[in-house]
Amino acid sequence: MTLKLGVPSKGRLMEKTFDWFGERGLEIRRTGSDREYAGSVGGIDGVDLVLLSAGEIPRELQEGRIHLGVTGTDLVRERIAGWESRVEELARMGFGQADLIIAVPRCWVDVDTVDDLDAAAAAFRREHGHRLRIATKYHRLVREYLRDAGVADYKLVDSQGATEGTVKNLTAEAVADITSTGETLRANHLKILSDGLIHRSQATLFKSRSALWEDAERKAYRELTGRLASFRDS
Repeated sequence: MTLKLGVPSKGRLMEKTFDWFGERGLEIRRTGSDREYAGSVGGIDGVDLVLLSAGEIPRELQEGRIHLGVTGTDLVRERIAGWESRVEELARMGFGQADLIIAVPRCWVDVDTVDDLDAAAAAFRREHGHRLRIATKYHRLVREYLRDAGVADYKLVDSQGATEGTVKNLTAEAVADITSTGETLRANHLKILSDGLIHRSQATLFKSRSALWEDAERKAYRELTGRLASFRDS
């Protein structure tokens, strides 16, 4: 048996993950062609590389099909109910930073806070006869945030892409989405609520609490985490 390490399969997130482990003496690389989802881990025995999309990694950690995985904290919190009982956060990796926020049309001059949004949502329902729509793909995180803030008169509508354009396209009145710079929001005439930060995400190494941890996997895990600890202490 071998310890299975899941990492993003493409893009800058994959490259940054490879670099992060490389700086710690572990050579992670793809093998075969660019279309082939195969890779290897050098510098340590007993570890297999599993290339997955960042969105698949929370599921594989939860189900115990991989022992360790690199993905965003936003995806883990969104896709794993009671995530702290299913996975353990081992190391924040310092890249892939993005904020999950709530944004509304810039022309809503009287809406600057979540309390203002609550009042606007109630007025919207009285005027239009249906709830204010918030476009997002982060249903769990947004619903929890708005519940804690006391906002009730809203409806989440699913958006798996181009969320910032839903207001212009009249399929939503507000959005809750990930942003790094805010430029796309501004380009679509949206503004972030002053207290509308739901979660600050970054790439993180997680450990599965559900995976089968036999002697071989535990040995490889101790060696791998020892490398990480040595880097932190150096």
